[in-house]
Amino acid sequence: MAIDPGRRARIERCTSETQITVGIGLDDGAGGVSIDTPVPFFSHMLEAMSFHGGFSLSVLARGDIEVDPHHLVEDVGLVLGDCLRAARGDAPVVRFASALVPMDDALAEVVVDVGGRAYVHYEASYPQPAAGDFDVALVREFLLALAMRAQINVHATVRRGANSHHMVEALFKALGRALAAAYAPSGRAMSTKGRVG
Repeated sequence: MAIDPGRRARIERCTSETQITVGIGLDDGAGGVSIDTPVPFFSHMLEAMSFHGGFSLSVLARGDIEVDPHHLVEDVGLVLGDCLRAARGDAPVVRFASALVPMDDALAEVVVDVGGRAYVHYEASYPQPAAGDFDVALVREFLLALAMRAQINVHATVRRGANSHHMVEALFKALGRALAAAYAPSGRAMSTKGRVG
């Protein structure tokens, strides 16, 4: 794991199922996006999340997708969560944030608290079980892994939609925007305890 004072982190995780490297720069802007996974729709979602969140993100992921993309999607969530926690450091952040994002027929909302407690509430009812070849059930697995490792609350709701692709994409864009706003630097610790985490 590599961390520097510019609110960046880069973490590698290798198991018998996946090989994942994730790098993030919370203050780098959206220009540095490099996503390379063998799951094209998932790569597209990660790129959308980073671009609309306005932070740099690099992901290099390989794994046993011939078995099921589940391991790869979940493990990217784990490593991304580790990176968010590491890049944040000890400096105070805004902590709470929300984003509501439309995409044609779809409307998604994400509300986060990056105050050091892990929890996920996820509501989505997809009209199609897949977006391309991507099983939309994996969105939940990604969010759970991300929140548990980053130690954040994520309340993610797809309010409506007629197209699963649009619904998932609106959700990832909202996630990026909410995370960026919550991790923005703050002049004071946003907790009555005096510190967060």
